[in-house]
Amino acid sequence: MNFRLLKRKHVVGALLALSVAGLGVGQALLQNKAAAQRDTVQAPMFEVDPLWPKPLPNGWLLGMAIGAWVDDQDHVWIIHRSSATLHNNEKGAELKPPIADCCRGAPPVLRFDPAGNLVSAWGGPGEGYEWPQSNHGIVVDHKGNVWIGGNGPKDAHILKFTKDGKFLMQMGGLGKNAGSNDLTNFGRVAKIWIDPKANEAYIADGYLNKRVAVLDVDTGKMKRYWGAYGNKPDDTNLGPYDPKAPPAQQFRNPVHCADLSHDGLVYVCDRANDRLQVFKPDGTFVKEQYYAKNTLASGSVWDIAFSKDPQQRFIFMADGQNERIRIIVRETLEELSAFGDGGRQPGQFYGVHSLAIDSKGNLYETETYEGKRVQKFVYKGIGPVPRGNQGVLWPKQ
Repeated sequence: MNFRLLKRKHVVGALLALSVAGLGVGQALLQNKAAAQRDTVQAPMFEVDPLWPKPLPNGWLLGMAIGAWVDDQDHVWIIHRSSATLHNNEKGAELKPPIADCCRGAPPVLRFDPAGNLVSAWGGPGEGYEWPQSNHGIVVDHKGNVWIGGNGPKDAHILKFTKDGKFLMQMGGLGKNAGSNDLTNFGRVAKIWIDPKANEAYIADGYLNKRVAVLDVDTGKMKRYWGAYGNKPDDTNLGPYDPKAPPAQQFRNPVHCADLSHDGLVYVCDRANDRLQVFKPDGTFVKEQYYAKNTLASGSVWDIAFSKDPQQRFIFMADGQNERIRIIVRETLEELSAFGDGGRQPGQFYGVHSLAIDSKGNLYETETYEGKRVQKFVYKGIGPVPRGNQGVLWPKQ
């Protein structure tokens, strides 16, 4: 056989094999790119700010941090359980006699400016009111007043103060709970949300009661209330949550949030039932969605905050059992992505509990249990993020 012809056949064969291989590699790259595109979504992007807030003065430490709010000055308010949830070695300086130079529990109500400086601190028992056995939830209303709930065993009341901590009003009374159909008292309130247009306060009521209650902001008088699906509340013990059972027709404790959107929908955190229920302001049921439906124990739906765009396109949802913050499309209730992981480093969570958002879209969260802190996540605009859990949002280099 002609040597040149044989050599040419070998060269052509080799080139053909390389071409096929190249096509295979190219196709694989295109498939990988398409898969990557399929696995990303357009959603709000964040990075943790590991230097926010600045250190507290006076050797103060945070206890379980169980409420957050941002006011119209972009000041961040948190409420925590101060010395009540600190260990003796943490509050050594305030013991009698002291066992160390450090430390002591900070006052329950703390206010930070946008840079993370502590602006004011107050709270605790005082004359004329009954401080909660276990304070829980904080909101600043459109008139500049601060509302506080409580989820202690006897907490059946709500307190209202000025921003400087001057007592204004108490609604309900310590130890006076009479169930979810009582018009005067409450049942271990988790969170309060204010509607400035209607001058109404929505109460997530709560850790003992099983309802949303709506009050007049000025008088504190109850105007209406409802249970799951808009039903009349029933305090019958539902027993442990079973994800395979038919949907519970009542809320499970705790009812952990009741937040009103700009377009007049009330979003209720039915925490232990792993669901978010949506209502009209009169209690008419609209729809619901489950999240991490197989989550047991403390449940998956702890708190929410709406994005700051006029349409409030997104909901951010705290999930303290799975230790993440979920990003949800508000219109459809579809979960797009999530971020966070269990741990004590910046960007990780230990009992992520409450959420608040400032005018720039920055997100703040507080942590309960042994988390005992507040963290800031800096808003980085809308862009591609992984579908599913993104993990820890550490600042990019």
